[in-house]
Amino acid sequence: MNPEITLDKVVQLPDGFTIRPGKLDDYKIVFDLLNASATHLTGAIDLTDPELVRNDWQDPKFDMEKSTRMVFAPDGTLVGVLEVWDTGTPPVHPWIWFCVHPDYLGQGVEDALLDWGEARAALAVERIPDGVRFAPRTGFVVQNQRFKALVESRGYKYDRSFYRMATTFDGPPQVPPTPQGIVIRPYNPETEFEAVVRTMIESFRDHYGFVERPFEDELTNFRHHFLGDPIYDPSLWFVAMDGDEMVGISVCRAEDYENPENGFVNELGVRREWRKRGIASALLKTSFAEFYRRGKKGAALGVDADSLTGALKIYERAGMRPARQYDNYEKELRAGEEISTQTV
Repeated sequence: MNPEITLDKVVQLPDGFTIRPGKLDDYKIVFDLLNASATHLTGAIDLTDPELVRNDWQDPKFDMEKSTRMVFAPDGTLVGVLEVWDTGTPPVHPWIWFCVHPDYLGQGVEDALLDWGEARAALAVERIPDGVRFAPRTGFVVQNQRFKALVESRGYKYDRSFYRMATTFDGPPQVPPTPQGIVIRPYNPETEFEAVVRTMIESFRDHYGFVERPFEDELTNFRHHFLGDPIYDPSLWFVAMDGDEMVGISVCRAEDYENPENGFVNELGVRREWRKRGIASALLKTSFAEFYRRGKKGAALGVDADSLTGALKIYERAGMRPARQYDNYEKELRAGEEISTQTV
């Protein structure tokens, strides 16, 4: 018997509401739902392109039948959606994401979705080595006090906050001098893809929550989510080189996910041995300068509010300020050794 389908039978929905797995063709109605929710909570949309939802669902390791559920009102309107991302190797912190249309909050839809999501995420413990800590996580924008109260009532504990940082250009960004011996240049997509992924892994190994996984998994993930981006543009990727050695990266896209007038920095990292030399600032400002040259009005990115590597301070010095806060929560289901990065 399919355990995911069996879970549907224990979900308590309001009378006349139905639940089913998501289908790829649902991406546009989910896009509309998440933007309705975001606008209700923050006054701004989350995404400008529905193809980004579709691309996420096409992740090679994500199974929509097993990992998504959608709730519909009696008239067929989509009112809630949930995803469980347990694609890590091992999946020590499955990510539970759920969204409910503002017109249907407080009717039991969010409770039903979280019931299903928690039960689905808990199945991942079967793929966790003995003795390793297992704690599903969830998160939402800080304004979502309803979801905050809901998860806290279920035993979730606050874990960490993340910021969406943004800046508006008031003139051409000034790129600081490159540290001696370091060259920042455009990425070569013909020869440097694997080197970029390796540099990203080395850079983010010191970031909170990092979990080591097979390199082939990282290649597959990076290839899908970045090369598969609907507006993938390799000319917006920059690398920092020390001789023949890649020591830093800035992986950007031409449009911010919620504001196409801005650019977005998806990944910016510098390997540990080369930090505190100004390389990250030079990479960031190089990216800003290219955004400006292309007519962008500003830039945005995401950052850990308590970054272990000091990334927040770098972005603040570059003129960026928090535009939105997301709070993450976790619920420990099995005590043990925490294998994700906690400190450096």
